[in-house]
Amino acid sequence: MTEAMPFLRKLITFLWPPVICRGKFFLWKEIGMKDYIFTSESITEGHPDKICDSIADAILDEALRQDPYSNMAVEATIKDDFVLIYGEADTKAHIDYETIAKSVIRKIGYEEEYTVMVKVNKQSSEIHHAVNHENDEVGAGDQGIMFGYACNESDEYMPAPIYYAHKLARQLTKVRRENPLLRPDGKTQVSVEYENGRMKRIDTIVVSTQHAPPATQEEIRTLVMNEVILPCIEKEMMDEDTKFLINPSGSFVVGGSFGDSGTTGRKIVCDTYGGMGRIGGGCFSSKDPTKVDRSAAYYCRYVAKNIVANGLAQRCEVQVAYAIGKSEPVSLCVDTFGTGVKSDEELLAIIRKNFSFEVGNILKELDLRKPIYSKTSCYGHFGDPQFSWEKIKKLEY
Repeated sequence: MTEAMPFLRKLITFLWPPVICRGKFFLWKEIGMKDYIFTSESITEGHPDKICDSIADAILDEALRQDPYSNMAVEATIKDDFVLIYGEADTKAHIDYETIAKSVIRKIGYEEEYTVMVKVNKQSSEIHHAVNHENDEVGAGDQGIMFGYACNESDEYMPAPIYYAHKLARQLTKVRRENPLLRPDGKTQVSVEYENGRMKRIDTIVVSTQHAPPATQEEIRTLVMNEVILPCIEKEMMDEDTKFLINPSGSFVVGGSFGDSGTTGRKIVCDTYGGMGRIGGGCFSSKDPTKVDRSAAYYCRYVAKNIVANGLAQRCEVQVAYAIGKSEPVSLCVDTFGTGVKSDEELLAIIRKNFSFEVGNILKELDLRKPIYSKTSCYGHFGDPQFSWEKIKKLEY
């Protein structure tokens, strides 16, 4: 393979001629398209997958409320009127899983009676000792890779497609709670057109909402356009060519767990950056902060956002990796996609100076041993200024 590398490099160079940027060798393939349409989706709290995320994080919050050092990984699956709660827990808390699940479902807006089955075992002693060291040092709850992303496309430092998709989903839920024609299940999707790498306009908006049987499709379209879309989207982002698809499949009466099954952790693209930034693959909901799938992903977002907010780049992605039981990461890298005012190597040095990815520090700096996670389970884990990983600080360099 080593002997073939010069030939392969020549072949790749022929297919994608290189460019030079700040002394670095790039391929056109790496630079990406300049003119394109990018789409992201969001879902409401009544979607069956989000019902399960909400149940899982409500259970986690109750454990942390009673015992801040709880180690939890309790998930949920739902279909029709049946809920299965399962996983591992190591906690001093006394948790009524069935009551929490039914309370979450009622709060969302479903009035059916549900049967709840629970299968929760104690966390493996091997994992417990890998995480909780005798010297109070905290080890990573598992191996894995985590990403954080930020850009300057919105005031939340989030990509525009997911920013608008979440905004529409939140507004759809607000309107639904005030209007009996609408029901809890719903989805939104926004396609943003980019020109020369910068957002230009919204090309397409899709909203699908569950509704009561008497409602006509014309009533639903008028309601969604006037009370959901127009209050959320700036006029300058839409034009005469913007397409609006409201309940494009027609009637949507059967929804929630009676329309589809749901499981914790199946909407990680909605939970993060809408596909614009990479993700590590591990979900967030259900996991206590010793699980770096969650806490380190939050910290990566914190770091990436501060790089952009401090004017050091227009886009930033941070990756970190851990080994189970180890408190320090095995690798750390940053990519600003050619938008940094300094080289990525210099920015990595700035990150190391201003941030610590040691697991115990992440838990302490972001104050993660508190019952804060139910607020994250719907409409994305990033962008909301109430979260500690969204705060901005002045960087030293």
